[in-house]
Formats: sequence, structure tokens, C-alpha cells
Amino acid sequence: MRLCFLVEEQYRHDGMPVDVIRQLTAWGHRVDVVRPGGSLLRLSETVRAGDHDAWVLKTVSGGPGLTLLEAAATIGLTTVNDARAIRGVRDKALAAVVAERHGLPVPVTYAAARPEEFAEIPETEYPLVVKPADGSSGRAVRLVPTPDELAPPGREGAGEGLLIAQPYVPNTGVDLKVYCVDGEFFATERCSPLHPDRPRRERQVPLTAEVAAIAAEVGAAYGLDLYGVDVVLGPDGPVVVDVNDFPSFRQVPDAVARVAWAILRLAHAGTQTSGAASGPYASSYAASPHGPHGPSALELPALPAAPASASAPVGGIA
Repeated sequence: MRLCFLVEEQYRHDGMPVDVIRQLTAWGHRVDVVRPGGSLLRLSETVRAGDHDAWVLKTVSGGPGLTLLEAAATIGLTTVNDARAIRGVRDKALAAVVAERHGLPVPVTYAAARPEEFAEIPETEYPLVVKPADGSSGRAVRLVPTPDELAPPGREGAGEGLLIAQPYVPNTGVDLKVYCVDGEFFATERCSPLHPDRPRRERQVPLTAEVAAIAAEVGAAYGLDLYGVDVVLGPDGPVVVDVNDFPSFRQVPDAVARVAWAILRLAHAGTQTSGAASGPYASSYAASPHGPHGPSALELPALPAAPASASAPVGGIA
């Protein structure tokens, strides 16, 4: 297969996707790498129908890569993940609306252009977690104890783009990151960025059926195939606090091979179903007859089975 990876400067030396690209190449596939924002692109040549079996995006949330991916999708190319699904999670305000519509356990979400505007939120809702609507990797996420502390020092009245605020969910200071790779789910425990004073070694942990079911619902709601879900275990149960397309997949066993294998499956499924209609947040892979349990003419290398303690026995996204 011939694949195109959109990789921005921040991830140029990152194991995900650099090692995945090496693995795909070692398996005999051709991978072209485009660095949006790092060079002049002639769109009429860069985005051209028929040149690649699939385009894969690994870029920062607000970078230009998503626009290029959407351009490829517009002319009928397969993208991993679906370009519309990526837009649905990278805009955290939009993601909150999608989550509530599908009944996912998420905090109440407020949006404003300036942090001071969150002062209208009842004080009973504090502390708040405030973050940019287009943020990623924990950038500029703040825990705001009271309305008096909404504006960061020296930034009063400064425009920061759209912000969102959510009531803080009391927890132990440990986040649960759930990764989905080709219909399998893996859980990692790590220190919360809101509680750097509570260090916790990142490690793989067992995944409960309840959290696995929520992670599967997330994939169905947004139409994602490769993704991560940030979950906190609050007093009333698991709560989804963030969703990421193409995350790091840290602590996932044989992550590089698994992700590379999934990309080939998704690319192959896309070439078989190109031109099929789908909803704005419908997963083309989940709906494909070449999905997790369907036939495939693509020969893929065998992968080791996931440890039973780390992967929940949950099937593909439905």
C-alpha cells in the first residue's frame, strides 16, 4: 500500500508516528511524509486523488495538518481517522456537545472567549477546570479554585480564543487513559496534569467492563477508530474529561506493530468502501464489511495476543 503521513514539527522525532512509519516500510509498504507548516505545499499536487491508499494525521491540535487531511477527504481519499471525526474531538466545545448528545458521562461544559467571563458561573460549581477549546497535550489546562483566580496573572482581558470550563470532578489525582487500537482496549494509569504534586508512575492497569463500555461508546459517538480517552474516577463513577485522535499509545503492548497493523486494515477497508455515504460522526471502518470481524484480502502479519489483564473483552466499535 502507499500511505501519506502528515507529521508536524513537534512530532518529527516522536516514536508515534516515526516508529510506525518504519514498521510499515519494513513490511514493504510505501510511506510518504508531508510536514505541514514546515515547507511550501502545492496543494494541487500534494492532495491528488489516487496517489495514496490512505492519509494519516499526527499533528498538533491547532496546526494546519487537519485542513490538509480534510482536503484529501473532500476529494474522496481515505483518512485515518475520519477527518470529520478528528474535527469533532479537536474542537473541545464541539466535542462536549457531541458527548452530551450521546449520553456520555461528561462534566457540564461552559464556553467563553475570555476567562473572566466564567465569573458568571455559580460559585457552587467551583473549582473549575479551564482550558483552550483547541488545546492538546495538557497545554494551558488550569484548576481554578475561585472566581477571583480566573484570569492568569498579567493576562487580564487578554483574548485567548475560545475557552471551555468544566466543574472539577473530585478524584485521587490519577488519570486513566484508555487507548483503542483496532477494536481492542488498553488502560494506562498516570499522574493528572492538575495534580503534579501527586506523582504516580505511569503503568498499564486492568480495564473494568464499565470503563471499557464507555470507551467503546466514545468511539461510536465520534466515529473514531484509533483514539484515546481520558477518564477520571469520580465519586459518582467514571467521567470522560478528554478524547484524543491518534494519541501516544504509551504502555500498550507492541504498540507500534498494533497501530501499523490497524492503519493497514483501515486503509484497506477504506479502499473497499470508497464513495459510501456516512454521517458526520459515523465510523467508515465500523460500518465496513471489512471491519474487525469481516473478510479481508489484505495479508497482515500476525500480532501477539494482548494480556488478558490489560485488554477488556470488548468487541469492535458498534
